[in-house]
Amino acid sequence: MRRGALCGAAILVAAISGLAQETPTERDAARSIVKQIEDLSGSLSVSSMVTKLSAPDKGRDEVIARVKQLMQTELLPMSDWITQHPEIGFQEMQAVAKLTSYLQAHDFDVTLPVASLSTAFVAKYKRGTSGPNLGVILEYDSLRGTKGPFHGDQHSAQGPVGMAAGIAIAEFLTRTHTPGTVIFYGTPGEEMMPPEAKTQMMEAGVFKGADIIVRSHSAPETSRSAAGFGTCCMNIDGVKYTFYGAPAHQLTAWNGRNALEAVIKLFNNIDSVRSNIRPEARIQGVITEGGAAPNVVPDKTSADFYIRYPDAVYLEQVTKWVDDAANAAALATGTKVKIDHYGHARDGISLASLEELSFAYMKRFGATGVKVEPAKPSGFEETGSVSSQIPGMGVRAKSSNFSNHTYGMEADALTDVGHQGFMIDAETMAAILYDYATHAELREAVKTEFTSIQALFGEYRAALQKAYPKPEVPEPK
Repeated sequence: MRRGALCGAAILVAAISGLAQETPTERDAARSIVKQIEDLSGSLSVSSMVTKLSAPDKGRDEVIARVKQLMQTELLPMSDWITQHPEIGFQEMQAVAKLTSYLQAHDFDVTLPVASLSTAFVAKYKRGTSGPNLGVILEYDSLRGTKGPFHGDQHSAQGPVGMAAGIAIAEFLTRTHTPGTVIFYGTPGEEMMPPEAKTQMMEAGVFKGADIIVRSHSAPETSRSAAGFGTCCMNIDGVKYTFYGAPAHQLTAWNGRNALEAVIKLFNNIDSVRSNIRPEARIQGVITEGGAAPNVVPDKTSADFYIRYPDAVYLEQVTKWVDDAANAAALATGTKVKIDHYGHARDGISLASLEELSFAYMKRFGATGVKVEPAKPSGFEETGSVSSQIPGMGVRAKSSNFSNHTYGMEADALTDVGHQGFMIDAETMAAILYDYATHAELREAVKTEFTSIQALFGEYRAALQKAYPKPEVPEPK
């Protein structure tokens, strides 16, 4: 048996090594750092710890039974209702009312609003005791679509799923006199910047004191992350470019300066340099304001961009390039541009100790569409601001036959594939929290792995700085 366990651990390390960072440049530059993370997972005996913790346990079985009862009787119907009544970020009044009312009815004190965000809240268990602070993130905003708001990312389920897990654990703590408490964090506007809600909440001290934080998210396959630094959706800079010109009648357009031509030139300038930008970059924007009437030269236009790259080091170069493209567009059209860097998302930390444990539970609870190898590292929430400072994880059991941000994924939230995925997410989150509350071994492993990976991040950035040299363009003679 020991030989088999060691073989399994070796396979795990090999898989993590192959996918540890997203691009060949990152992998080459950070090879020694990735090796240290691999060695750390081995020194913590993650594989054997997962086998030990996930063995049959009567107390955990009782918690899971309670999760199923809550989901089947009350929380899956709530998820369906929120799916059918979508609200975009920072306008989720109905969803928040349902979630907070339910928490108050289950012995949680609710503070609303928090961090100057009208739809953000914190709910603390009234009967919690001194011990591990178990945090659960709840999300509930919908996507912005051309046909109106829609839950194409199934955030409608993340609140009910998290509540089922957290309430079942809270009741267990009280029933068994186990030290600890449960805290829910209602985080709005996950799909929007500004403000980046979790970052604003983090800066306001909302998450202070949490020992672990868990969340769930919709997925077209069942997966877990490799250990290390990263994010699900690349590092992001949110930038708004507003061009100012001068109005005039279109028949005497020479009397004005056309801000619409400027914003169009911005897009053209970006396209002209895409071949010189590393292929992993994504520069995506929309024109949010293009003028008021065809017979008036537009004197104000705006474009909103998400600029993405797998790491923040090269992203800085890409964003500078787009800023220069905007300044060039203004210069070429005789207009002026205001550049507003209004938000950003950065790398978080994922932990083998939690990711491998959750993966074992998802498979046990019947998850489908299982991806055998771990995906690239990604923090447990999509901004990095929380997951780079507090250990945690995100559970991703298959909940749709369609990819994220689609009408198909929204439809699946109301069907068996969605309901099954949501149930497995809730069961897995509860199992993780149960193990964390009842096993000092897991708490110590999480703490050791997190602080060690966190300490390596500076070395990682320094290695990448050397990997992205800028070509020198000589001054003309």
